[in-house]
Amino acid sequence: MRNHDLVFMKNFAQVIAVLMLITLGLILAGLYVNGKRPETENPAKLAATQARIAPVGAVYAGETGAAAQAAAVAAAAEAAKGQVAYGGTLDGGEIFGQLCTGCHTSGAAGAPKLLKAEWGARLAQGNDTLHKHAIEGIRGMPARGGNPGLSDEQVIATVDWMLAELK
Repeated sequence: MRNHDLVFMKNFAQVIAVLMLITLGLILAGLYVNGKRPETENPAKLAATQARIAPVGAVYAGETGAAAQAAAVAAAAEAAKGQVAYGGTLDGGEIFGQLCTGCHTSGAAGAPKLLKAEWGARLAQGNDTLHKHAIEGIRGMPARGGNPGLSDEQVIATVDWMLAELK
């Protein structure tokens, strides 16, 4: 190698070394500045964590607890008022098919099937009593068949449809 090639290599090596030092300095400065920034939470991750650790239920004790429980029941009832179940239909067959069929075709929880023999004592009570029991609930049957969004008219239409379908 000639002398000017050695000088070029020496200068080139020095430039590369300086550029490497500048790069290393920039990397370290970036890490330092990034470390000073407040850590931001990912909203989706935060929501998932909150859902995972949310309490399943609540414990109510004493007068304060009874008031809180009554307020929760009232809030749920108020929220249910705004809902219109099954598009507001008064077709008892449609409501039965979507809600009531689960228990009244299998006899689950003692629900009478659509057989006249199983409804004998109930029919003797009269339609008004049957409507009242369906709206308010009775012997394990939840009020409104478990759908608080059903209006009284929808429940009555469904009971009347069921009575018409008895075999």
